[in-house]
This record gives sequence, C-alpha cells and structure tokens, in this order.
Amino acid sequence: MTFSPELLAKAEALHAACRAAGLKIAVAESCTGGLLAGLLTELAGSSDSFDRGFVTYSNQAKHELLGVPNDMLADYGAVSEPVARAMAEGALNVARVDLTVSITGVAGPGGGSPMKPVGHVHFGAARRGKPTLHEVRSFGDLSRAEIRLKAVDAAMDMLLRLAKA
Repeated sequence: MTFSPELLAKAEALHAACRAAGLKIAVAESCTGGLLAGLLTELAGSSDSFDRGFVTYSNQAKHELLGVPNDMLADYGAVSEPVARAMAEGALNVARVDLTVSITGVAGPGGGSPMKPVGHVHFGAARRGKPTLHEVRSFGDLSRAEIRLKAVDAAMDMLLRLAKA
C-alpha cells in the first residue's frame, strides 16, 4: 500500500514527538486490519517509538489478546465505545507502552445495520496515567479502502494529541 504524503507526515510528526518524550506506541486494530501499524512502520527508524500492533479482528482475539471482557462484547458489540476503550486500555497493559489507540468499526461494503451503518467507527486512545479518550466517527457509505484510510487518519490525530499532552 502506498500512503498519502499527509499520512506519512503525520507518522513522521508522531515518531518525532514520541522520540523527544521517550514514548512507546502500540495499536489495537480491528476494521483496519493492521493498516495503522503498516503506516507507523513505513518510516525508517520507527522502532524507536513503535513497539507492536494487535490485529484483533474477531471478538475472540479482542478477548484473548487484549482482555476485552466477553460480556462487554456480548452486551455492546465489537463496534462500541466500551469495546474501543477496553481495546486501548488492554493494549496499554499488555504491551507496557506509553500510548495506544484502538480502532473498531464497520468498513463495509456489507455488515452494517441501522444502529451501526457502514462507515461507523469507534476509537479509543490511552496514555499511561491519563484518562482514556473515545471518539466515534461516521464516515458514510464510502468504499472499504476509503473508510479504512479515514480511520487510520483519525487514529493518527488521536495519537498525535496524546503524544503532545
């Protein structure tokens, strides 16, 4: 995949901010399937700040790798605020890093519902010692690739804010 110059610039800025502050990053992805980790490792020297990525596409993976409670997944569904927060916090705890972001949503073209349509994505972001953030975006009925890239862009914005906090 070729990333846009804008996304690459955000990755460069994030790595620079993390290097300056001595911060390490992990990501927990579902609908983006590792695309964010791919962006963060696109740049030489990224291992200075990027530690690991979790691709937790299934509910079982979210539970086993990140510790998302099964009852939470059953009660709210994978595409929800509680699960996005739990994914970010789980990655923070498992990886023992400083910053994490999670992405869980409906990339389409199918799989949407009236409550969670295609393009509906939840994000969680955590920094050790700070409250976990949550955002939800509705990107609309775009192509799968567009939704995934917009989700990566939104996650980068969250990471940049946390790195500078």
